Amino acid sequence: MKTSRFARETSNIGKNSEIVPHRNTRSFAASINAFAAGDAGGSVVKQEDDGDDSSSLSSLGSPGALEIEDTPPLFKPGKRKRHSLSPVTTVNEASTIKVETTNSPRKAGIKTEDGSPAKIKRGRKQPAKKVIDNDSGQVTIHPPANWQEIYGLVQEMRRKILAPVDTMGCESLAEDTRSPRDQRFQTLIALMLSSQTKDTTTALAMKRLQSELPSPPGFTLEGILAIPPETLNTLIYAVGFHNNKTRYIKATALLLQSQFKSDIPDTIEGLMSLPGVGPKMAYLCMSAAWGRDEGIGVDVHVHRITNLWGWHRTNQPEETRRCLEAWLPRGKWHEINHLLVGFGQTVCLPVGRRCGECALSTRGLCPGAVRGKEVVLKRKRVKVMKGEDDDGVKGAGGGEEEIVVKEEV
Repeated sequence: MKTSRFARETSNIGKNSEIVPHRNTRSFAASINAFAAGDAGGSVVKQEDDGDDSSSLSSLGSPGALEIEDTPPLFKPGKRKRHSLSPVTTVNEASTIKVETTNSPRKAGIKTEDGSPAKIKRGRKQPAKKVIDNDSGQVTIHPPANWQEIYGLVQEMRRKILAPVDTMGCESLAEDTRSPRDQRFQTLIALMLSSQTKDTTTALAMKRLQSELPSPPGFTLEGILAIPPETLNTLIYAVGFHNNKTRYIKATALLLQSQFKSDIPDTIEGLMSLPGVGPKMAYLCMSAAWGRDEGIGVDVHVHRITNLWGWHRTNQPEETRRCLEAWLPRGKWHEINHLLVGFGQTVCLPVGRRCGECALSTRGLCPGAVRGKEVVLKRKRVKVMKGEDDDGVKGAGGGEEEIVVKEEV
């Protein structure tokens, strides 16, 4: 009689005397190793499955050759205690309470008169207010109530700390031995190189241009026009987006020669017409090169810090510039950029603000101050009723214990 393949294979099961061994996975090898060590009753460590059986099979060796990396470390589980009753804990009263303030090392510095660290206080936001006269309809902007106190404290802190912008800012990178026209051109190039670049890197790139451009004419408009773009790109390679800045500088040099009589423009509109020059560069260049304060140069530091103080709530630097110009005295339009850039480089960093070194945070003037956590250590005496001890006696082993509870406030 003709039978199916399935029936034939089923009938042969009982006839086979040999058992087909299982594939030696890592968990199987671990259990074999544990059994050989005399701990057959121990628990088996469950390994994470790689999800690829073919790779696991190909990586296996002979059944008897186990690598040390393939077997997890052996451990002997502790003796289990039987608890028929759940532990009952009654808390009496705290005997001592100790309060500690944990601050990051980056937030330590200012101390009180008695030598103890000053506590950080978060201030309240007091933004500039817009007031409309009902009779005339005239709009008046009232400055933040505490802006003069904040400004004065930042000036005092900046006098004690030297920032990179103080020695390597774009205003101080032009060569003193050059003519006023060439100094203005170098100031414009320094501002173009400084975008998305640290002051130290910008200073190094400017030094290379001043020392390695063929002289005469050297680092001048004519010198930039004379060199090929590849050479210029090599000299400014360290700055961010150097490929784009090479194209911008070469195009700017051609525009200055053809449209502005080989000098930089003396208007905001003319400066902003140059490739790669935005409002921030234009206002800073107008102030540094021509000595005219026609607006505030707002970079990321000025935008971030003034919003942190709660003077306004803006999303873009241009919004911040218009808000500041509405109430800040014109005599401070030039210095506020240099002041807050240095403050943002040394104290109010974008990441890891050093609030413990800032006088604003200890006087409660900064709404964005980062306060340390207060840890309260409470020492309590508790009564513990255990279930069964090792001998199986219920309720044995009870008594009083002293524990320390840590709580963060």
